[in-house]
Amino acid sequence: MVEIKIRQAVPDDAAGLNRALGRLSADMGDEHLASDADIACVCFGPAPVVDALLAEDADGTIVGVVAYSPFFSTVYGAVGIYVSDLWVEENIRGKRLGQRLLAAVRVAGIDKWDARFLRLGVYHDNPSALAFYERIGFVHASETQFLTLAGPAFETLGETS
Repeated sequence: MVEIKIRQAVPDDAAGLNRALGRLSADMGDEHLASDADIACVCFGPAPVVDALLAEDADGTIVGVVAYSPFFSTVYGAVGIYVSDLWVEENIRGKRLGQRLLAAVRVAGIDKWDARFLRLGVYHDNPSALAFYERIGFVHASETQFLTLAGPAFETLGETS
């Protein structure tokens, strides 16, 4: 395998990070609405809410990314890390780069927030991703189901009719 270096993303990486996340969106069949400016703001702006790691080959080409954020769980009594996005270049898949990226998130999360667990979501129609996560030890949380409030429902939440 080509030597791949994993490092923390820095402000100058915003455009490259967004291109890689755009490739993840394309792979998943999702619309990608984030702009380079959005990524720069949420990752490196005055109140960052997302951290990211980049995996680069010897030429400096981004071949993998992971975006993650901390959250607190009263159930675990600890900080967890929510992995919102994980992408590995197709020709690198199956060579443990995804696992290396997640291990790097674990270390970064422990160092920065004293994190004690990871959480992520997997699309129902992505059995290969599900198998990957299960193979490295992730387990289903059958007692929970993620719900999303977005669009008009988000905009009007709390308004009286």
